[in-house]
Amino acid sequence: MGNFKGHALPGSFFLLFGLWWSVKYPFRYLCQGRKNIYLGSKAGFQRLEFTEGIIKVVFALIGMMAEQFVPDGPHLKLYNNEKKQWNCLMNWQHATMYLFYGISGLVDIVTHSTNVLPEALGRMMLSLAVFVEGFLFYYHIQGRSMLDFHVHQLLLITIFGGTLCIFLEVFFHNSIVLEMFRTSLCILHGSWFWQIGFVLYPPSGSTEWNQVDHNNIMFLTMCYCWHYAITLLIMGVNYTLVSWVVRTKIMQVPSMEIGLLKPTEREHESEDEI
Repeated sequence: MGNFKGHALPGSFFLLFGLWWSVKYPFRYLCQGRKNIYLGSKAGFQRLEFTEGIIKVVFALIGMMAEQFVPDGPHLKLYNNEKKQWNCLMNWQHATMYLFYGISGLVDIVTHSTNVLPEALGRMMLSLAVFVEGFLFYYHIQGRSMLDFHVHQLLLITIFGGTLCIFLEVFFHNSIVLEMFRTSLCILHGSWFWQIGFVLYPPSGSTEWNQVDHNNIMFLTMCYCWHYAITLLIMGVNYTLVSWVVRTKIMQVPSMEIGLLKPTEREHESEDEI
């Protein structure tokens, strides 16, 4: 959707995942090796990943439905025979982006509910989904106004940075450094989508941005850096809070009061750690 809502929707999805990861990965890292904490165990973490896969598929379906069935959407019609032209290709491109994130979610579900697929395949598929988004956006912004092109170009930096980071996770599994870097880019990804919406499609009553003013480009480049600075601050606060909760609330509770592993899951854990 080429409007404010069309940028706010994916922005909200990325923000939710990024903020969740900023809590999940520090928790797993700080509880690593403590098998008396269920959510810190391999079995518990796999359940979280499985649930994430379901949520990812649901978000993707919501996105595809929104792109196809808004009042001015294509309604599954790719070509307009009456006008002899393609029909709402922008919506189709956005729906394709959501499609690959949905496939990534399906791979997560299969990977963490069976032993059929290697865990690294989930990261590989997520990396591919992010790359496809960047690939589509790269050709999506050709011929746009100067300011429109610039704000999407900044988004592409985030997208391809995320692609590379997730691809490295395929080979460096459970690296907290890569996971936190990916988390920071995901939050930036979401917040910048919102920023693009405010710049290109300002809500009613807001001042229109001058699309050819170079000062606006300079400001938005600086604003992009501010977004990342705020992202790092949020992650630092979340990491500190998680660390405090783990040290003061969880580690001091007798192991019988903490969510223990079920007997069958304990057997499968053996000496495997996250």
